[in-house]
Amino acid sequence: MDAWIALENGLVLPGQLFGAPFPAGGEVVFHTGMTGYQEILTDPSYAGQVVVFTASHIGNYGIHPEDHESKHIHPAAVIVRDFCRMNFHRRSEMNLDQVLRQARVPALADVDTRALTLALRDEGVCRGWVGTGDPNELVKKAKALPTIEATNWVAKVSTREMYCFSAEPQVDDPFEVAVLDCGVKKSILGRLVEEGCRVRVFPSRSSAAQLLAGPTEGVFLSNGPGDPASLPELVKTIEDLLDAGVPIFGICLGHQLLARALGAETVKLPFGHHGANHPVQRLSDGKVEITSQNHNYAVPLESIDPRFATITHQSLNDDSVEGLQAEGLPAYSVQYHPEAAPGPSDSLYLFRRFRNDMATHRASAKISSGQFQELKKHAASG
Repeated sequence: MDAWIALENGLVLPGQLFGAPFPAGGEVVFHTGMTGYQEILTDPSYAGQVVVFTASHIGNYGIHPEDHESKHIHPAAVIVRDFCRMNFHRRSEMNLDQVLRQARVPALADVDTRALTLALRDEGVCRGWVGTGDPNELVKKAKALPTIEATNWVAKVSTREMYCFSAEPQVDDPFEVAVLDCGVKKSILGRLVEEGCRVRVFPSRSSAAQLLAGPTEGVFLSNGPGDPASLPELVKTIEDLLDAGVPIFGICLGHQLLARALGAETVKLPFGHHGANHPVQRLSDGKVEITSQNHNYAVPLESIDPRFATITHQSLNDDSVEGLQAEGLPAYSVQYHPEAAPGPSDSLYLFRRFRNDMATHRASAKISSGQFQELKKHAASG
């Protein structure tokens, strides 16, 4: 079926509709990874967005349900250049068209994704509408869509109730980790388990007291969709966690929220970072990590107060902040995705660091409760 992708700036490109035969729209982003379309579609961080894949062929290795990052397909719509209806993988159980139809998510093939990507790169991210009919009307529908900042996407994708992750660590004395679920990926939970952690996953509305109740020895701040500036209640929870002195590790949105708790700001990037090939430099020794990234917001370097945080990693593409360490506290975060699903495994050491922080804290408990509040008081007094 002939259809269109229409952007709010007036750009309209034709294509062939597959997946669910329904119109849909959202903020349009492009992903530059060569593989991993299944993980991307099931990543809650893409909730409400229209994902454009820049790789030429999408769908060629089918769908493997055990590789899902969550139970649902999260983008509002999908745009590809060439949709491969035949699957060439022995583990494939379904094809992309079937999965999208079941999820009631439309997709558009035979689109000039290069032209679309260049438009987003040069003019910035914008809203788009996928559908049939008069292209001018589709542009109007794109303009009428709410912005990504107008919706609390974290509340939409977070678990409603606390649950224990099914996988158990194969160690005698595991660390007890509480995950603040802003849209966590299954591969992150699996990686924590591989590092010897027993994992409990909490709703995003959970307080610091709820996260710390029971045997919690470390708190993980997950990835997720939306604007961190619109989540002040989460920032307050993280401030309370910092004051408790518990080891904290944040990824992506978790990084942005930790930064805001440490007094920094966040801003929207012109077109975001979405791909499995982004170079990041570790400032402690100058080594470069090739990273997987998926974020529309970033922490401005100039907003970071050195009394509260130190920059640990920086992007070699645009110099944006890619990692932070809280001053005097066992709390750190990275903007990228070190769990390597999909993507390179250069940064898996960050999970080992979290385990080591918990081991140190378990052995000595050097960080006393209230230290973060004292740090803030000292900074305020000059």
